[in-house]
Amino acid sequence: MAQGTLIHDRYQLLEPIGRGGMGEVWRARDEALDRWVAVKCLKPLGSRHEEAFLKVLRERFRREARVAAGLQHRGVTVVHDFGEFEGVLYLVMELLEGRNLSELLSDRRSAPLPADEVADIADQVASALAYTHERGIVHRDLKPANVMRLTDGTVKICDFGIARLAHDIGLTAKLTSVGMAMGTPHYMSPEQIAGTSVDHRSDLYSFGCVLYEIATGAPPFDLGDPYAILVGHRDTPPEPPRLRRPELPEDLEGFILALLAKDPDDRPEDAAALARRLVTGPGPGRRAGERGGTGADPAGGWGIGPARPSERLPEWTQGMRAGSRASGSWSLRLPPPDRSAGLTGQWTGLVATAVAQRPAERPHGPSPEYLAVLSSRHSAGLSLGRLGRWAEAHEVHRAVAAERERALGANHPDTLDSHYETGYALGRLGRWDQALAAYQRVAEARAAVFGPEHAGTLDARYEIGISLSRLGRRAEALELYQELVAARIRSQGRTHPETLRARHGFGISLGRLGRWDEALGEARQVWATRARILGPDHQDTLVSRREIAVALGWLGRWDEALAEYRQVRQARERVLGASHPESLASRNDEAHCLERLGRAGEAVALYRQVATPPGGDGAG
Repeated sequence: MAQGTLIHDRYQLLEPIGRGGMGEVWRARDEALDRWVAVKCLKPLGSRHEEAFLKVLRERFRREARVAAGLQHRGVTVVHDFGEFEGVLYLVMELLEGRNLSELLSDRRSAPLPADEVADIADQVASALAYTHERGIVHRDLKPANVMRLTDGTVKICDFGIARLAHDIGLTAKLTSVGMAMGTPHYMSPEQIAGTSVDHRSDLYSFGCVLYEIATGAPPFDLGDPYAILVGHRDTPPEPPRLRRPELPEDLEGFILALLAKDPDDRPEDAAALARRLVTGPGPGRRAGERGGTGADPAGGWGIGPARPSERLPEWTQGMRAGSRASGSWSLRLPPPDRSAGLTGQWTGLVATAVAQRPAERPHGPSPEYLAVLSSRHSAGLSLGRLGRWAEAHEVHRAVAAERERALGANHPDTLDSHYETGYALGRLGRWDQALAAYQRVAEARAAVFGPEHAGTLDARYEIGISLSRLGRRAEALELYQELVAARIRSQGRTHPETLRARHGFGISLGRLGRWDEALGEARQVWATRARILGPDHQDTLVSRREIAVALGWLGRWDEALAEYRQVRQARERVLGASHPESLASRNDEAHCLERLGRAGEAVALYRQVATPPGGDGAG
C-alpha cells in the first residue's frame, strides 16, 4: 500500500505508523464518517500459494475479523470494518493514542513500572480477558507489545484474531528453522510449549509473564538461550517477584505467581475478581492474597504449585530464536521483527549494532550475531532446495552443520536440524546410503536429548524408513514403520496427521513385500480417516486413495482400480488445475489402467493429453 491510497473510496491512508512480518499499519481517515482510524494491511496474497489455500485463508480472515468486530469492551481494541483491496486483506480499527507496555518499559530503560500502575493494568487487562474468555475467544499471543496504555489511562488489548490468522498464513505455525511460533518465547505457556490443546488459561499464563516483567523489569525466565527459556517455562518455578523488587505488595506478587502456575487447573478461575482486589483491597470474609484457582494450596495462600515432571519439548521448538523481551535490552542485538505488535507499537526489531563474530572471538561462546548468520545460511540452503538446486543445498547444510556442531555442540537442536536437512538433500540426490546415515545420527541424538518418542525423533525415524525402502531393505522398513505407528499413536493419537503419515508408509511397505491384501486394507483405513479429518480433496487424502488403486491393480482388480484412479484425477484437476504435475500424473495412472483393461483407444487419448504441451496441437 502507498500513501494516499483510497481503499474502496472510503479509507485514505495518510502515514505508516507500524510495519512488521504480517504487514503494516497506517494512520488513515474514514471519509464516510469523518474520523481518524488505524488500518492494518496484511501482506499481499502472493501467487506462491495455491488458489484453494488462498480461498480458505480469505474465509478464515473474514471469520476472525467478524469475531474481533463483535468484541465490545473498553479493554479491547475496536474493529470497525474489514475487507480485501487489490489482493490485500485489511482491518479498520480505532486509532489508539498512547504507548504499549513494551514502549513504556523501553522509555524507562527497563526500570519497572510503579506498583500501583502495575495493579491498575492488571485490573483492566484481567477484566478484558474475562470478557473475551466468556465468549470462548482466546488471544494466544498476549505480550507487552499487544497491551496499550492510552493517554487517559485506559488499557486495551490489541490484535485479537491476528495470532490465529498468522498461524493460518504460516508465519507463526509450528516452529521450524524457517518459521516463527505462535506466541513469543518469553510469554508462552507450558501447554503452548508442549503443543497440547490451548484454552483461555494459556492467556492467563502469558498475562502473568507480562505483569512479572512490568513489575520487575524482566520476564520471569530471562535466559540467554531460547531453549532454556522454554524449559524454564515448562519445568522451573519462577523466582518470586519480591526477591527482585522487595517493595512490591505481597498481594500483587501472589496474583502474578498464581497466574504462572504450571498446571492450567491451578491458575485462578476468576482472575478479574482477584485483580480487582489489587486496587480496591480484599472483600469481607476473604483475606488478601487468597487463592482463586482450583488447584490445592496446602499453605492456604497463593502458592505456585510444584513444577510438572520433566517432559520432552515438541519438535517445533528446535531452531527457535528467542525474539526480544519487552524492555528492548534483550541480549540478542538482531531480534526478528515483532510480528503482532499493537496498533501504535513498533513492528520492527532493533537495529543491528555489531558485526557478527565467530565463536572463538568471544570468551563465553558464540555471539548471537554469529548464530544469526548461521541461521540465515541455513535458510538459504532451504531455499536452494526449494529451487531444485539440491547439490548446492547439500553443500550449504553440510557446512552449516559443521559450524553449528563446533559452536553449539553435536546434540544442539540447531545442529541436528542442519544434519537432518543434509540427509534430506542427500536423498534428493539419490545418495540414499549417506542419507540413511545422516538420519540415523539425528534420530539417535534426538532420542538421547529429547526422548525416543519426541516428535523430532519420530520425524527422523520416518525418513530412515524411506531411506531403507529406497535401498531395497524392505523388511527393515516395514518393521520400523510398524514401531513408528505405535509410537505416534501413544504420543499423538490415532488420528494425528503424523500418525496417519506413518501408517501410510507402513502400508506402502506391505505392498513392496507383496502383501497386497494387507496393503489394501491399510490404505483404505488411512484414506477414510484422512477424508474425515483433512477433507476428501486434501492432497494427503488423495495420495491414500491412489494407494488403494495401486493395491487393487496389483490384485488384478483393474476395473475397481480405474474408478479410484479416476476419482483422484478429477479431484486433483478440480483443486490443482488440469496442467498441474500431480494432475498429469493421475492421467497417466488412469491411462495405464485403461490399457490393462484392453481399452487402448481411451488410453491413447489420455496419453496424448499428457504428452501435448498446453496450447499445442500435438503435431510432430
